[in-house]
Amino acid sequence: MADGGEAAQNNAANEQSPLVRFEAVTKRFGSVAAIESFSLDIAHGEFFALLGPSGCGKTTLLRMLAGFETPTEGRILLDREDIDAVQPHRRPVNMMFQNYALFPHLTVERNIGFGLRQENATRAEISERVTEMLALVRLQGFGRRRIDQLSGGQRQRVALARSLIKRPRVLLLDEPLAALDKKLRAETQFELMELQRRLGTTFVIVTHDQEEAMIVADRIAVMNHGRLMQVATPSEIYERPNSRWVADFIGEVTIVEGRISASGAMDSALGQLRVAGTSGAKSGGTVWLALRPEKIGMSGERPAGELNKVPGTISEIGYRGDISIYKVRLADRSLMKVALANVGVRGNARFKAGDLVWLSWPPDVGVVLDS
Repeated sequence: MADGGEAAQNNAANEQSPLVRFEAVTKRFGSVAAIESFSLDIAHGEFFALLGPSGCGKTTLLRMLAGFETPTEGRILLDREDIDAVQPHRRPVNMMFQNYALFPHLTVERNIGFGLRQENATRAEISERVTEMLALVRLQGFGRRRIDQLSGGQRQRVALARSLIKRPRVLLLDEPLAALDKKLRAETQFELMELQRRLGTTFVIVTHDQEEAMIVADRIAVMNHGRLMQVATPSEIYERPNSRWVADFIGEVTIVEGRISASGAMDSALGQLRVAGTSGAKSGGTVWLALRPEKIGMSGERPAGELNKVPGTISEIGYRGDISIYKVRLADRSLMKVALANVGVRGNARFKAGDLVWLSWPPDVGVVLDS
């Protein structure tokens, strides 16, 4: 009984500890630091996204985890074990590349089973696992086809099946949907989410597409110039960014500069604004108010009530089908973005360029940032 209890405790501890841990990892290429003192934990069974602009170090992190690059400093742990000395093919990790890297001279089933053949698995085992993978990615009946007979979406599924057939602990996805058209990409995002939930495998996806990361991931690490800017759930990053850079990188935003007065209000070029969440800001210190376009109301008349309200003139309108984005020029010549749903007949806009309007928002919808 004691041995069984100890085993159960060990299993519980393993589930509570992170599956992947980056400990103060730095990667330099010559004198250039691609990753700088990077620390991050990724949980068991998590769908995790590394998000940032091109060149921020996302793919370098992925390649170090896969074993294709070695950290200059720091450690990478997998299930609490340092994997620095473990060869790529010995790691319980597999990587799906952006270009899929499929073999054009092999059939679909031989592409999928390639990794097992390299490990000298039996024919029966390969056949069974390939059949399982074809069903998993909904490609039954495609096993004998050549790669050049498949659509882009089907090739993406073949690459995914090949990456999963060895049952890795962690699946690494490097911009896996970049080659797909917009509609197919949107459909495949939800298919990836469903597949990850069914398997319970930890997925780590690299993307520069903010919308994609927000849809598929349980948590997101936002990166810039090899550094970690914020780690949180999609809703937390969108609703509560920790800096102007993150607020501006994720979605549409208007940022207003000002200073906190002794009363706790914010003095700005737009006048005195009522804000919430200023307890940590110093009186007289410079702060920035981040406002999302959908949080701002717009009307043709000055609104009543205890709202922040500023007048302006509509300068541009961007029609997106379900919503329209309005750019409104304010008295200080700055622009504020407003998003309104197109709910009228045939999507007719309530406002047009040149209209004089009032913008308003409650004090608690903006985020006050001190950096």
